[in-house]
Amino acid sequence: MTFGPASPELLPGAKNAVETCLAIKPGERVALIADVPSRTVAASLAAAMENVHAACTSLLLEEFGPRPIKSAPAPVLDALETADVGVLCMNPQPGELSARMAIVKVVERRQIRYAHMVGVTPEIMQQGMRADYRMVDRLSDKLRERMLRAETLTVKTEAGTQFGAHFDRGLDWVKTSGLISPRYWSNLPAGEVFTTPATVDGTFVCDATAGDHFNGKYGDLQRTPLVLEIAGARLRHVECERKDLEEEFWDYCHTDENSDRVGELAFGTNLGLSEMIGILLQDEKFPGVHIAFGDPYGSQTHANWKSRTHVDVLTRNCDVWIDQDQIISKGRYQLDHLGL
Repeated sequence: MTFGPASPELLPGAKNAVETCLAIKPGERVALIADVPSRTVAASLAAAMENVHAACTSLLLEEFGPRPIKSAPAPVLDALETADVGVLCMNPQPGELSARMAIVKVVERRQIRYAHMVGVTPEIMQQGMRADYRMVDRLSDKLRERMLRAETLTVKTEAGTQFGAHFDRGLDWVKTSGLISPRYWSNLPAGEVFTTPATVDGTFVCDATAGDHFNGKYGDLQRTPLVLEIAGARLRHVECERKDLEEEFWDYCHTDENSDRVGELAFGTNLGLSEMIGILLQDEKFPGVHIAFGDPYGSQTHANWKSRTHVDVLTRNCDVWIDQDQIISKGRYQLDHLGL
């Protein structure tokens, strides 16, 4: 099947994804998986793949059953079993995380290059996907080097975020800078350096976006932020003017025994972004620090626990200190502090 005609304004971002991020070569087999809302983006990616003479298998999720999908469709998994490269561009719905995790499981077992574009939009293709990913990679390398020997991280914002984190030297800091290799798959747009923290204590004010289905359902939370109290890397209390969101977030973070545990602490490193747009896939790459509750991506960080859930929470205009050195001021990297 085909996804339709490609939009010219999306082609530069698609070309960046195909040629720079995934480095797709002539003759390589690509499994391109999309849903109806992401069809326009998928069409631009398919056109960019055709331009490099890749062999693309296009799969539309709605052709395999109703949404939300509870498990990954067999034709999708079969296509990934023989692909050199995989791309998933879709808009998430509640209850679909297990299906996406099944897709990622095949990717990690086979160690193929893979772009995870969950929540991608035409706007993102014209912004975050046009970034200079080689520069993003340089910044991400510098941060990873610093964090591998760091003792503490401190994050503050004018909205009330104030927390400290410590780290386990046995766990890795993972770079997903957009230059995708078989070792690590990556979200696109990219620009993150993350780990599973040993401890997180303090207050996190989510006044931007929250992940999974919360982003599509509640949008930007700047006017009605989630105030999250964390102790021992566990969520202890949630407060929000929107009581429906407060209750739903608390329940989500108690789906299983580790759903309330901070599984990810991440730097956003995409220097091509100038403002948050209310879409998590791009906003989590914005310069700053964010966290996520639930699954720690243990296959990458080497954390030895799991969860069936994973939800990111973002804050705005961070001030960030690695040990005593301030490396982000109001959401802007102090690049000279990182040797850049």
